[in-house]
Amino acid sequence: MAVTTGAGTPLRQVPGVPEELTGQGGPADPPRPAPSTSRPAGRTGRRVRRGVVLALLVLMCGVFLYPFAWLLAASLKDRGQVFDNSLWPSSFTWSNYVDVWQELPLGSWMLNSIGIAVLAAVSVAVSSSLVAWGFAHFRFPLRGFLFGLVLATMMLPGAVTMIPIYLIWKELGALGTWIPLFGANLFGSAFYIFLQRQFYLGLPRELSEAARIDGANHWTTYWRIIFPLSLPSFIIVLLFEFQASWNNLQAALIYLNAGSPEDFTAPLGIAYAMTKYSPTAGGQGDYQYVMVASLLVTLPMLALFAFGQRYFIEGVATTGRRG
Repeated sequence: MAVTTGAGTPLRQVPGVPEELTGQGGPADPPRPAPSTSRPAGRTGRRVRRGVVLALLVLMCGVFLYPFAWLLAASLKDRGQVFDNSLWPSSFTWSNYVDVWQELPLGSWMLNSIGIAVLAAVSVAVSSSLVAWGFAHFRFPLRGFLFGLVLATMMLPGAVTMIPIYLIWKELGALGTWIPLFGANLFGSAFYIFLQRQFYLGLPRELSEAARIDGANHWTTYWRIIFPLSLPSFIIVLLFEFQASWNNLQAALIYLNAGSPEDFTAPLGIAYAMTKYSPTAGGQGDYQYVMVASLLVTLPMLALFAFGQRYFIEGVATTGRRG
């Protein structure tokens, strides 16, 4: 029962007694929740953060695209306007893209670079893949020590091994040829061995054991089962090495600089063109041809990345997630 005052106003409700018996009337309406103002504020905050992130992304894209836009604009300018820092030429000189093939042996440079890059990428991808498969699959004494020794070679700067490697190729009579530019890749690369080994460790070992039970040897197991599953990591190595070989000016400068300009690679050819057109070397300052050549040399890398982008993202993601 409810205890009431003289006026019949209830002070409290006795537990277990219905309100109809206490004289309080019908059931009271449930309290209405106060309107919340945090949801619109949260949406506004998310929109602000999203706008800030989008603005930063646009800014960073502009920073990275500005050199390419400047190069494109410079390739369409006259000789006297190449370095005016304008992204819109006052007059478009489309003839630069025609005259460059007559001024420079650009076709030979690009063919040389493509041939060397293909040989370097394929050789290092195959050799590194086989070595990585050996470290990931087989159990043998001192396996961990030998793998650590392979990784320790990455600590050696390139300047330390430059002279010994040059003397080796000189004794072999390979100076002035393509061999020094891809020959060392036949023995694999420590970084690529590590990259592909991490991928192989993520594959179920039961696949290899099932293949051995079915009578497959080690080579058949690798070629028919392991290699197709590890194709993304293999393509990653191809892309990395192709790009590294395509942009390798130092090796071409050491081993090909004494030959004919037609035997140069694209980076060495562009360096040669900079010297050829320099006024201090007797040139006329026709740097617009250098800009056209630089732009045309960049296009294969853009096409290669666009073609292998899916494998690139997949290979990096799976390799970083495993091991």
